[in-house]
Amino acid sequence: MTTEVALDLLAPVPPEMPLVMPVQRLDRWDGPRPTVVDGRPSLAVRATRVFVFGLAIAISIYGIREMVGVVSAGGIVGLEWPLIVFFGITFSWIALSAASGIAGFFAGFVEKRQVRGIDRPLTSRTALLMPVYNESPARTIGALEAMAEAIIALGEGHSFEIFVCSDTTDQTCWVEEELAIDRLKRRLGDRMAVWYRRRHKNIARKAGNVADFVTRWGGRYDHMLVLDADSLMSGETMVTMALVMEDDPHAGIVQTLPVIANRNTLFARLQQFAGKVYGPVIARGLSIWSGRDGNYWGHNAIIRTRAFAEACGLPDLPGRKPFGGHVMSHDFVEAALIRRAGWGVYMLPWLGGSYEESPPSLLDVAMRDRRWAQGNLQHMKILPTKGLAWPSRIHFATGIMSYLASPIWLMLLMVGLALALQAKFIRPEYFSKEFSLYPAWPRFDSERALQLFIVTMGVLLLPKFLGVIETILRPELRRRCGGGFAIFVGMVLETLISALVAPVMMLLQSRHVAEILLGRDSGWKTQRRDDGGIPLAEVIRHHWQHATIGVFMALAAYVISPAILAWMAPTLIGLILAVPISWTSGSLAAGLGLKKIHLLLIPEETAPPAIIGAAHDAQRTAEAELPEVEDGLTSVVENPHARAVHARMHLPVPLRARGRPELDPVMAAAKIHEATNFAEVLAWLGPKERMAVLCEPQLIETIDRLIVKPEPPPDLVAIEEMRVRPYPAEVPPGAHEAAHPEGGAEAGEAEIPVEAVAAPSA
Repeated sequence: MTTEVALDLLAPVPPEMPLVMPVQRLDRWDGPRPTVVDGRPSLAVRATRVFVFGLAIAISIYGIREMVGVVSAGGIVGLEWPLIVFFGITFSWIALSAASGIAGFFAGFVEKRQVRGIDRPLTSRTALLMPVYNESPARTIGALEAMAEAIIALGEGHSFEIFVCSDTTDQTCWVEEELAIDRLKRRLGDRMAVWYRRRHKNIARKAGNVADFVTRWGGRYDHMLVLDADSLMSGETMVTMALVMEDDPHAGIVQTLPVIANRNTLFARLQQFAGKVYGPVIARGLSIWSGRDGNYWGHNAIIRTRAFAEACGLPDLPGRKPFGGHVMSHDFVEAALIRRAGWGVYMLPWLGGSYEESPPSLLDVAMRDRRWAQGNLQHMKILPTKGLAWPSRIHFATGIMSYLASPIWLMLLMVGLALALQAKFIRPEYFSKEFSLYPAWPRFDSERALQLFIVTMGVLLLPKFLGVIETILRPELRRRCGGGFAIFVGMVLETLISALVAPVMMLLQSRHVAEILLGRDSGWKTQRRDDGGIPLAEVIRHHWQHATIGVFMALAAYVISPAILAWMAPTLIGLILAVPISWTSGSLAAGLGLKKIHLLLIPEETAPPAIIGAAHDAQRTAEAELPEVEDGLTSVVENPHARAVHARMHLPVPLRARGRPELDPVMAAAKIHEATNFAEVLAWLGPKERMAVLCEPQLIETIDRLIVKPEPPPDLVAIEEMRVRPYPAEVPPGAHEAAHPEGGAEAGEAEIPVEAVAAPSA
């Protein structure tokens, strides 16, 4: 770690140390630098790949052959071909997951269970990089403070620096962030540096946010440990990750397995239980066959900063959104590109102390899923990229398939229903034009179909059973999850609720895929992270169509045959009950009720890690000490402390960002000039105009003339003069021309003098 002059720790950012981050070409690759190239996969990795993919292929061939046998009793005709195709795709998908789970289960018997010892001090500098977007500042700084104190307690505070990269677009949240960061700076003092930068234009979303950090300050850091707003990691884990990067000079990205924790709604507790019990088996299997050709999930991972700059400059994809434009699910792409450049990408599934939070309800997952679906389907354009390792292409394919599986499952159901309808109402063509001794009509082998159904359920549920077995076989883990019986009951409960939720997610994801194919962009919405439920009216608004579809399909199936209704019952029940299922999923009472009877427990609840308790305490303290900000602009104008913090933390608007509609201060300046009191300013300025004012210190100073100093009670005339007037519909003559003397907003790239904007109109 290089020695440098003392920094102003109250400054918003350190001096810039840029790294060049060239945009990567996807249509050409000349090969990695020889000094960077990682070695061939180990013998264990190659053997595991042969086992996993060989077993997945064998299971798939068996299932497809049995499906052909089921439908070929009377010859394969008409709709039976698409039935076989759709079944084959979905069965192969779950076969790969089962094979990977088997590998992960057996690998668990030789897995390292303890965090490696911290046997020497660090010689590198790591940025704890947290990109945020309209998040709760008390929550984020609570987690950051807890992590910082944990690192400092290990004597490595000067090997890490906190860097919050904000893309916040809400003016009140922006001011809250500044006050929270200023408080965190003062609490940590010179024990750990804290930096904060808010972008004025959130180009390329999170990927652009991280790229902006790398190209401006990346040279200051050997590594960046990327966090989400809900991330939490123990001090031992973060220091260990930095040591791993120091000991492995060819490592580009090292990913942890985050444990889902900290939430209490029914849906969140189901996710936490599944992640803790089934997750390690699945993740370990993925890790062992991926080897150093692994994947990256966008957070709770450490990245070599120079390698990232060298290899991960993301291009804009050709064409219009949603398939063109900025890369949305950037993490998979960054992992593939940094691996293409020769750096290792791998997971440490044995390393604990890494946590994240689950969305609190089914609807919250669906809203996040819309963005993820678009990002993963966008990867279809990246699959042909030159020079990628074949496991990287498998990672892309599995991400794409995770969303295409829903419409394929829906089509499989529709084809099955259509075949039943055809058999009942459409007279078969007993003798075709071609010569045949036997008539041709759809017939199925019912006994073989039942056997195939049992096999399919076994393949689907196998990773869950393996996870339960492994958890029960580990005495300490079994005890902290409530005991063997509670674990088994929890698996049954989680499986039943997941079976009810699955049809709803099938329709939601099918709709997402359809919207993406029709060219509709997902946008970028703030994720809800609190434990509160969603109002019933909103749940009904989102799910009444699913319930209606379920009722219609049930009636159609009953008319065709009670047997068809029984076959489709697991799917139909979930759809018909979509509203109560979704509403209950966000129920805090239901989640806490199960916790009270020791169901769906995870060790992070029965014996909470110190870092989780420290983060809770730090968040509560921050909420109590931070001032309440009802409106960001009002706080900066009226509160001297907030103004001083904003003046120090706010970075000037870059010239390239001026002239943008959301940053153009012309209308805001005109309205401030016309106002006679601050109440009128607040009434007239919209959200974007308030952001523009906060970006311009001169405009804030202009408002000062409208602030009325405390005086004796005014008479009625003064009260009349203080009233809030409606803002005129017309822009004051001359205001726009004065602000842009060279002709319009396009020319306004230079600093806008407030004196010109506020000049009296003709």
